[in-house]
Amino acid sequence: MHEYSVVQALIDQCEAEARKAGASEVLKITVKVGKLSGIEPQLLASAFEFFGAESFCKGAELELISQGVVVKCPDCGAQTELAELNFCCPHCASENISVIDGEELILMSLEMR
Repeated sequence: MHEYSVVQALIDQCEAEARKAGASEVLKITVKVGKLSGIEPQLLASAFEFFGAESFCKGAELELISQGVVVKCPDCGAQTELAELNFCCPHCASENISVIDGEELILMSLEMR
């Protein structure tokens, strides 16, 4: 499960940001999880519970925001969030599309004190 290594990297990043800000604790972590990121949100939450308990993030709330797959079609100019993982433009049926969101795991915000 690569969620364990992802969580450890997330905790390390949160600790570094908190120390840089002079915070004594992390209260809430908000993370955007793209549907194409390869991350299973429930496994990420479980891994955070396990690893977070022994870290600077102990007791912090983990908020996971699911990000759908957003594509841009250069043929018709449409930008659309796909309802299904059918990689063609829902407006003009072109297969010439680019994914512009939904592939990443992004630390969106930290609440610290």
